[in-house]
Amino acid sequence: MARGWESKDVESQQDLAEQREREREQPPLSAEEKEKLARRESLHLDETRLLRDLDKARHPRHREQVEAALEHIRRKLSEV
Repeated sequence: MARGWESKDVESQQDLAEQREREREQPPLSAEEKEKLARRESLHLDETRLLRDLDKARHPRHREQVEAALEHIRRKLSEV
């Protein structure tokens, strides 16, 4: 199971690197767009951390809390 999370983490990092490369090729962003991008990156990092936490969680209540937080982060990501 841990390997699955690790590969998703690596995939997420590769996607982020590709996104950053595409951004370098585009015209400068407005302050609002920069803030939105920073928020999205922050949410992706939170998602990655929560996935690691979920992998380590053993107590059912802790797993529930982490899953709820992960769902919240994913909802926020869909809004950004």
